[in-house]
Amino acid sequence: MSNMRIAFIGAGNMASSLIGGLLAKGLDVSLIRASDPGAETRARVSAEHGIELFADNGQAVKDADVIVIAVKPQVMKAVCQDLRAHLKPHQLLISIAAGITCDSLQNWLGNQPLVRCMPNTPALLGKGVSGLFATAAVTGEQRQQAEDLLSAVGIAVWVDTEAQIDAVTAVSGSGPAYFFLLIEAMTDAGVKLGLPREVARQLAEQTALGAAYMAVSSDVDAGELRRRVTSPAGTTEAAIKSFQADGFATTVEKALSAAAHRSAEMAEQLGQ
Repeated sequence: MSNMRIAFIGAGNMASSLIGGLLAKGLDVSLIRASDPGAETRARVSAEHGIELFADNGQAVKDADVIVIAVKPQVMKAVCQDLRAHLKPHQLLISIAAGITCDSLQNWLGNQPLVRCMPNTPALLGKGVSGLFATAAVTGEQRQQAEDLLSAVGIAVWVDTEAQIDAVTAVSGSGPAYFFLLIEAMTDAGVKLGLPREVARQLAEQTALGAAYMAVSSDVDAGELRRRVTSPAGTTEAAIKSFQADGFATTVEKALSAAAHRSAEMAEQLGQ
């Protein structure tokens, strides 16, 4: 990655986090460029990272090896159609827009090597996870480039079919909000049990952080970890049985299916 020239189309929060992660990994600042229509955004990102920014997308992608398209799905079609005339056949494009299929992107961009990626918001803190899918035109070297780039803000996981990106969206793309919802509910329940709200919030948040750290650090899966901390006839078992009696696993499955279905719907709506 040390000599990979990267251009970002769009310099919002996710792009800025990727830029920061790449610089922290040792990529030279001269190898990164970005474009954004907002003068305020360009000034902020330039001041924060020291990279060169442009108002014109064509200037940003000149001589780039990898182009990361980090704009909102609603403007993706117009941005890609404008960008097409500035592309070279060897340039790898990485899309991080939700709900835009590779077919739609190739219709707008031409038959470029293309990786579709679904990151999530913890990438802003370097703790993200991204699902990646590559089209047939992507070489092994380009797959490695895409993986290295996304690994700068967390971990990168490849999927075999593009349809699985909808499942990635449901599990990890939207996933942080599910944990925020659980923290919120645990905090509210703690208050009802008599705790001050600030105390309940700290307990819920730190417990979530500690449990996640245990899960990623362990050599066994989450189910086994749960069993290990659930003593027979104890307090944890009482809570787990209550969750299960109310159909917790079914509720989660229905919620993720709804997210995956909505991701597929967005692809149809936005890909016209």
